Amino acid sequence: MTGAEAFLEAFAASGLPPLRGRRQVGDGFRAGVVAGDLGPLRLAELVSPEGECFRDARSAREADSGSWQIELVTRGRVRAEQGGHIAVLEPGDLVLIDPVRPVRFASSETTSVTMLVPRQALRLGPDDAARLAGVRIRGDRGPGALVSSLARELARSLAGFRADEADRSAAAVIELIAVALSAQLGEVPPAPDEALRHRIVGFIEARLSDRDLTPAKVAAAHHLSVRRLHKLFEDEPLTVAALIRRRRLERCRADLAGSGRTVAAVAARWGFADPAHFSRLFKATYGYNAAALTSSNRARMIKAIGAMPGENGGHSTER
Repeated sequence: MTGAEAFLEAFAASGLPPLRGRRQVGDGFRAGVVAGDLGPLRLAELVSPEGECFRDARSAREADSGSWQIELVTRGRVRAEQGGHIAVLEPGDLVLIDPVRPVRFASSETTSVTMLVPRQALRLGPDDAARLAGVRIRGDRGPGALVSSLARELARSLAGFRADEADRSAAAVIELIAVALSAQLGEVPPAPDEALRHRIVGFIEARLSDRDLTPAKVAAAHHLSVRRLHKLFEDEPLTVAALIRRRRLERCRADLAGSGRTVAAVAARWGFADPAHFSRLFKATYGYNAAALTSSNRARMIKAIGAMPGENGGHSTER
């Protein structure tokens, strides 16, 4: 157990996503954190005093965008809020947290285990993640109970694993977490806002070639105000305008690499009226010129044509 300053230093050194907030820091302050790795998993056991803490957009770190955060309460009670969901957690319960989105915790004196899981390992799509983040996963039944029990023991037993043992054990834990999340999805119906957001994304994808596709047009098509549309996407990684721009750029990049069209023709096809503006935006996004894709594609085509058999069964000698 440590005092407030030592605890804050230990928490910062643990590699866990940052939190800000109010905790009791008087003479009775007792807290601690012990962290370690099991293969690709990062685990930490925390002892925390009663209080509140939060993470907002300003305190979120890009470095945490590659992980999901699983919180397990082993002692005390925690209230977690994220993405419009509220999870009241008793001992044994778990909750999925996105470490780069705003979150708020309020707790009694608590002992908990935090697991950071690589995002690619869980294969959790954006819509499913939005449905699950901030939702209580019961730890007294089903796969949630297995994850709860394993995480509790692993946090105290990280030493003594060989590298191959750590990787295999981590893979088993991650698979159990995936099963628990999948089971939870069957109990959490899509929120009305999520369903509407999904329809809006589909609408955008189908109309990327429309030069007049703007947030105002998207809002009107769904009988929304522009303000309401922006509110729907305020916790998403991209705004509506940025989503339209990013999807158009992705379509352009695919076309440039896989066709013989010019930069101007591809830009126009996907709604960019000004080729010069498109070229600047493309380079700022991907770090290289759009023309580089067309030239490399043309070189591959010329090479392929040169290797084609001639009419006499030999190879063409045209240059």
